[in-house]
Amino acid sequence: MVRFQTVPQLIETVPQLIKTNKMYFEKDNIYHVFNRGNNRENIFYNNENYIFFLKKIRKHIFPFCEILAYCLMPNHFHFLIFANEKTTQKIIKANQDRNVFSEGIRIILSTYSQAINKQEKRVGSLFTQNTEAKLLANVLNRTNKMDYVFNCFQYIHQNPIRNGLVKKMEDWQYSSFVDYCGFRNGSLCNQKLAYELINFDKENFYNQSYIAIVEQKLKYIWS
Repeated sequence: MVRFQTVPQLIETVPQLIKTNKMYFEKDNIYHVFNRGNNRENIFYNNENYIFFLKKIRKHIFPFCEILAYCLMPNHFHFLIFANEKTTQKIIKANQDRNVFSEGIRIILSTYSQAINKQEKRVGSLFTQNTEAKLLANVLNRTNKMDYVFNCFQYIHQNPIRNGLVKKMEDWQYSSFVDYCGFRNGSLCNQKLAYELINFDKENFYNQSYIAIVEQKLKYIWS
């Protein structure tokens, strides 16, 4: 019987985000998209906030990419996406060409921030200035960089226990992990595509998901 190492329940240290260029996407690439609360403050305060945010994702992001995994945390979020031909589309806004995915993120964060500021009677920025989109791999040029995708996929799902929020990943409802395990019939992620692109064992998915990631390998999903 194979024994799996349990992920240590450590408080996650999210790298400090700095101002970067606008998000840029190319077809057939896989990206790690993430942002956090300004000054590391919470961005979600109750269950309704998480659901409200996911509804916005379904409206403004879901139609323009393939979502492979996601996790919403109290003060940050992660999405693993596959860029298709729709992701690279341009739209005209204020007489300027804008990427449809980047514009979708902008709309989500802007409208969500307005709602939370009203709810919490707060003012100022809710999120850090720029959402990051880290290129992990190109699926047409499969190299060892596909390991970055696997590690990122695992890391996203392990976030809740790494932060000590739950003892089991399936107990955190704001993650795609429960969908992959079959505990919920979620449709936000393209699970079929994920199984085709990412090197994980479908039959042993649950146990494999609890294997701890070597910390040194995580640096490649950020920078």
